[in-house]
Amino acid sequence: MIQLSNQRQPEPAAPAPTPYLFDELPPSPALRVSVVVPVRNEADHLQQTLDALRNQQYSDGSAVPYRDYEVLLLANNCTDQSYELARHYQRCFPDFPLHVASVWLTPDKANIGYVRRLLMDEACRRLLATGNRLGIIASTDGDTVVDRHWISQTMAEIERGNDAIGGRILTPRRDRITREAAPADESGCPDAVRRYHLLDVTYRHLVARVEALLDPVPNDPWPRHFQHFAASLAVTCATYLKAGRLPEVVCMEDEAFYQALLRVDAKIRKSPLVKVVTSTRTQGRVAVGFSWQLNQWAAMTSTRQLPLVEGADVVLSRFRHRRQLRDCWQTMAHTDRRADLLAIASELQIDTDWLCQETALNQYFGQLYENVVKQSPVLRQPPSLIPVTAAIQELRDFLHQSAR
Repeated sequence: MIQLSNQRQPEPAAPAPTPYLFDELPPSPALRVSVVVPVRNEADHLQQTLDALRNQQYSDGSAVPYRDYEVLLLANNCTDQSYELARHYQRCFPDFPLHVASVWLTPDKANIGYVRRLLMDEACRRLLATGNRLGIIASTDGDTVVDRHWISQTMAEIERGNDAIGGRILTPRRDRITREAAPADESGCPDAVRRYHLLDVTYRHLVARVEALLDPVPNDPWPRHFQHFAASLAVTCATYLKAGRLPEVVCMEDEAFYQALLRVDAKIRKSPLVKVVTSTRTQGRVAVGFSWQLNQWAAMTSTRQLPLVEGADVVLSRFRHRRQLRDCWQTMAHTDRRADLLAIASELQIDTDWLCQETALNQYFGQLYENVVKQSPVLRQPPSLIPVTAAIQELRDFLHQSAR
């Protein structure tokens, strides 16, 4: 393990000011992937994060060449030794293309949305500087350990024609951080909290399976998963710009970006081959995130309350309506679908003429569907919720019947 002395390490003289964060070294002409890592007080996790990124492999065990990827690490508003550790790591492994910068942001900008946008913009700029519009911006976090094939599998999924990749985000088998709250099982999560986490994963997995069955898309076949979060999220430069870059939001920037990708019909692959492990800490760095969710589940354990979610009827109805609308949009140019749109408009309680016009005029299905959701009181109204265990059973029953 890299050890830091208590004395602050001397830094080389700062370069002349530039408008960019990472200009000490130009990008490799062969650069294919620029990894972004926002860091705030991650000294406890950072070495594992960097070790995993430094030791990337192809499936045959050969190393991914350093000329093909780089890591952009931005330490923001750190009060621990995260920045010093990252700089020390650079000196220990000078061949590893790790670029490190540090900023102290004002309160209005000291949020993960602003910081990740800075990083993704920089990654995009550096990739475009090499002329590579299909270069990959790959996001992870300072408390996350990527799989050894994370970069190679991400590149492979992009080479298959996808525009963006959501990786599978797992939790560690052992993590001391959450043991403070309650007795823990081997995962490190308190027993009851881990049960809620597993129920949540099971429910979302089943919803994804139903979605793949009722509204399949060619680029994201089953098996797939349900996650599209910043701990493992990659996108080509061309698609990043097409979607309008990362939205300027304080938190949940990954969800906002996912919605932006949907609006432009980006080919999003939720690949089970792209994997990371993230910490289960309960003291998070953002207002709403995984640590916030863990705390919510922990609070529910005292009352033995089960999480409430959409039942199978709501899930099935939404995916069926979306499939019907997608079919109409895809064939509108050469087939009269007014009768079908009339039926959809009636079910969704929206004006038929408006729906026909929207279907004909929208270039992207994702934008059409978003407009329909906003217009339809059926899709817009809050659904009735049921205990997650009941919803899981309903979804399993549907999938079992569909398999007959």
